Amino acid sequence: MTLAYALFAAVAVAGLVSGVGTRMIIPHLRRAGVAAAPNERSLHQAPTPHGGGIGPVAGILLVWLAALIGGWRPAAEVLILAGALLLAIVSWLDDRYELSPATRLVPQILVVLLSLDLVPLGGPVFQFWLPLPLDRIAAGLAWLWFINLFNFMDGADGLTGSEAAAIGVGIVLVSASTDPATALIGAALAAASLGFLASNWAPARVFMGDVGSIPLGYLIGFLLLRLAAEGEWRAALILPLYFLADATITLARRAARGEKVWRAHREHFYQRAVLAGLSHAAMVRRVIVANLALIACAWAAERGYGIAGLVAACLIVAILLVVLARARYTRTS
Repeated sequence: MTLAYALFAAVAVAGLVSGVGTRMIIPHLRRAGVAAAPNERSLHQAPTPHGGGIGPVAGILLVWLAALIGGWRPAAEVLILAGALLLAIVSWLDDRYELSPATRLVPQILVVLLSLDLVPLGGPVFQFWLPLPLDRIAAGLAWLWFINLFNFMDGADGLTGSEAAAIGVGIVLVSASTDPATALIGAALAAASLGFLASNWAPARVFMGDVGSIPLGYLIGFLLLRLAAEGEWRAALILPLYFLADATITLARRAARGEKVWRAHREHFYQRAVLAGLSHAAMVRRVIVANLALIACAWAAERGYGIAGLVAACLIVAILLVVLARARYTRTS
């Protein structure tokens, strides 16, 4: 099967499973009472079903499994699929019963450790800047942080789905000519995320929930680490840069004030923008524009314009954060 046909199949399967699956699960979530009530972290005004992330995760895993069976992906990556399923199960229980932070974190640590030990990445993630043992430790910490920041950033209609879609598109463009197998999974990620967005765009009919955001953070984190290990570290840094910056800066501020960083809050830049009056859709549209620019920066950075791409990406994210921090619009903006 040529790459074009494989990409088309991945997009069709992942998008269909995610879009249809998400729509089908909404009434079941309502009947089961799986709804997110407004709290100190949320930005919504009424209880809304959460757990819709089952759809996009299922779509991505199905394509990934097919790629494994077809020999497109290394056989060892079956452990990545198993890890995502385990995290989805634990996260589903968290969505239903609100598990303790330790109960949520321990499985994440175990899955990341096993994945790094048993699934080859292809090279050092930090490009020989660190000795290999330290490289793997740093990679594990970065992966664990990415899993959780992806969850932290899942707090506005359409935000996480559009971010995942943008990262998926970026992976396709960066990898298509050098690593078609990774481009295939990137296409599935983008399509599954867009399928979910059909039900999650403002006003959202369903939220992703931990069952979606945690496994997605794990899978996307793996893909980004693979990109970096294969030498495309600039793209691996640039594509998720907005989420990385918003979550990391917010956490650092809270830690500097001596606050409990694991506690729910509404201090992320995107949350502050919505609280200031910017509508969910208007805020996400600004993030989408920035992400499109980041995709272009990632592509350029891996094609001979490394420094320029990195500098431009940092400027784009800095401007976006300032725009969100200074938002003073009505909800119809």
